[in-house]
Amino acid sequence: MEKFEYKAVFYDTKGFFGGRVDENKLTAELNALGREGWEMVSSTTTNQSYGSSVGIVCIFKRKIEE
Repeated sequence: MEKFEYKAVFYDTKGFFGGRVDENKLTAELNALGREGWEMVSSTTTNQSYGSSVGIVCIFKRKIEE
């Protein structure tokens, strides 16, 4: 049976009202995790008032080698 480990990462959105993401920085961080064997399986935003977002939560998994 395959076994996995999981990792949750919070990416802060900048700005007084939230919602600003540095796309280049986020892409670089996601690619770095991918090179370490992490695969993103889910992502969601953390909402605050009027639809703005405080951050993005990404869930990753990778296979545990035995």
